[in-house]
Amino acid sequence: MKTMKMRRRRQAVGGRGGGGRSMVQVKVKKLQMLIPGGRRLKADRLFLQTADYILQLRLQLNVLQALSKIYKL
Repeated sequence: MKTMKMRRRRQAVGGRGGGGRSMVQVKVKKLQMLIPGGRRLKADRLFLQTADYILQLRLQLNVLQALSKIYKL
């Protein structure tokens, strides 16, 4: 039982024993699907694009909050 837990833990952090993708690779693929244009980007550019996208979303939120205060919505 204990060896199964250790094997799963190693696989989750990208260690030997499974042959599949590491958890980081899986998360990068998920992030690529969330970010517009992210599917064609490599990880380093994807992280920069993600930061830009977050800033863009924050700006949109600030504009919408300001508009709702102006029009009291």
